[in-house]
Amino acid sequence: MSDRQGRQVQRRTGGRSARVRRAVLDAALAALAEHGAEKLSIADVAARAEVHETSVYRRWGTREGLIAAAMLAHSEQAQPVPDTGTLRGDLTAYAASTVRMVNSPLGGRLVRAMAAAEDGPELAQLRTEFWRTRAESAGVMIDRAVARGELAAAPDTRLVLDALIAPVHFQLLLTRRPVDEGYAEQVVDLLLTGLRPAEG
Repeated sequence: MSDRQGRQVQRRTGGRSARVRRAVLDAALAALAEHGAEKLSIADVAARAEVHETSVYRRWGTREGLIAAAMLAHSEQAQPVPDTGTLRGDLTAYAASTVRMVNSPLGGRLVRAMAAAEDGPELAQLRTEFWRTRAESAGVMIDRAVARGELAAAPDTRLVLDALIAPVHFQLLLTRRPVDEGYAEQVVDLLLTGLRPAEG
C-alpha cells in the first residue's frame, strides 16, 4: 500500500470513528432524557446508535463512563467556556448559556432526570466526576481574571461555579419560575459583589 493510500484509509477510519462516537453519545443523551441515568443500558444505546455493544464497551468501558462522556459532551457544546476579556463578561456569558441549556427541551429533561435519580454509589461517583470536570474547565475564567488584575487572588473556583449556576437550577427545579438571561445577569452582579473587596 502506498503512503497516499495509507493516509486515505486513516482519514476514512478516523471519520467513521468520529461518526460512531457522535451517534453513540447522541443515543445516550436521548436515552438519558427518556429514562434517566438509572435505567440507561448500553444495549439500548447501541441499538439506537446502530452499532455493536462491543464497540460501546471498547470505547467507554462501563455504563457510567458512557453517561459521563455523553453529559460532558453535551455540556461542552451547550455551555462552552467563554473568553470575553472581562470576568463579568465571562461569568454573564456562562450563566446565560446555562439558562439556555436548562430552557432547551433536552437540557431541561437531563437536569430533571439527574435530579430525580437515586444516588447509588455509581451515580454518586458519576455526578461528582461530572461537576469536578466542569469546574476545572470553567476555572480558566477565574485564572484569567486574576492574571488581568480583576481579582486579587484566586477564590475556590468550584464555589464560584456553584454560586453562579445553582440559582438557575433552583428556579428550574424548585420554584418552577421561569429564568431568562436577565436573571443570570443579576446573579453575576451579586456574585461579583462578593468576589471583589469593598473599596475603603
